[in-house]
Amino acid sequence: MHPLPPLLHNHPDRIAAEVRDLALRLGESYGRVVIGYADCGTYGALDEVCRELSLERLPGLHCYDVYAGPSRLEKFFDEQPGTYLLTDFLVRSFGRTVIQEMGLDRYPELRDTYFGNYTRVVWLAQAPDDDLRALAEEAAASIGLPLTVVETGDHGLESAIADLVAPAESA
Repeated sequence: MHPLPPLLHNHPDRIAAEVRDLALRLGESYGRVVIGYADCGTYGALDEVCRELSLERLPGLHCYDVYAGPSRLEKFFDEQPGTYLLTDFLVRSFGRTVIQEMGLDRYPELRDTYFGNYTRVVWLAQAPDDDLRALAEEAAASIGLPLTVVETGDHGLESAIADLVAPAESA
């Protein structure tokens, strides 16, 4: 596994190029490379890289699809279109990846500009515990929204990865 910086998600226009560069480097050392990203806001640019280099990636528009499933997400958004989603990673890193990166630590008045149209936070909890719950509650409170916890586990991700690497195992 060769990760790319998680903050690329704040700049999805850069994801496809970064994936392409890494895949080309790894292709020299490995017989097969697969991509552990869903589309992640690239609007098809990642799929173009996958076609160009004959790569496969995780299914879905974003990681939330992988964890909760697209039909479950659709239900969340149908119930409340203003739903802001968190994963365990985002819960752990919210202060850095959201508050600091968006400048809310320096300009708290931007909170309503960024989050004024949201009505709730849904934490897609892969491995919930008391510490993570406290961090999730803190994250939701920091943007002035109520928290809903939906336990997803890792089975969606595990299944998607198994499907992604299965052809290599059966060869």
